[in-house]
Amino acid sequence: MKEYIKISFGIFIALAASRFIPHPPNFTSLIALSFYIPAIFGFKYIFAVMLCFLITDLFIGFHSLTLFTWGSVFIIGYLSKFFFNSLIKRVSGAIAAAIIFFLITNFGVWTLGSYGYTFNGLLTCYIMAIPFFGNTLISTILFSIVIEGIIKINFVKNLFPN
Repeated sequence: MKEYIKISFGIFIALAASRFIPHPPNFTSLIALSFYIPAIFGFKYIFAVMLCFLITDLFIGFHSLTLFTWGSVFIIGYLSKFFFNSLIKRVSGAIAAAIIFFLITNFGVWTLGSYGYTFNGLLTCYIMAIPFFGNTLISTILFSIVIEGIIKINFVKNLFPN
């Protein structure tokens, strides 16, 4: 239990820092953490990610897409276990996670009705979201590189303990 709390606190610090420090829209560690944390520590930690997301949302504010964003985080966390066998799979999984987030959250935007409830409205909604997807993809890749670096450092430390 102590380990779960320590890891959860670390997740909160990483997630809160990337959400509270001024940043471009959709440029946070959320997708990378949603993918890597359950893959590294087990699916039980997706709840820690989601709790940290909930706590930061209490300060930032809830919005009409909250269930879509939280749902995508849960799905990404669940699917991460299928992508963790190699570096190529992890990178592919992180990119797939960004795509999943884009598809689910923008479907949520479309359901709000601003673009009309037609196929053209859905298509327009996704097209208008492409700039935000760029930020999501870049941040996911950058935070994934940081996490991969941490994994590599810990792997090397385990090979050569003091």
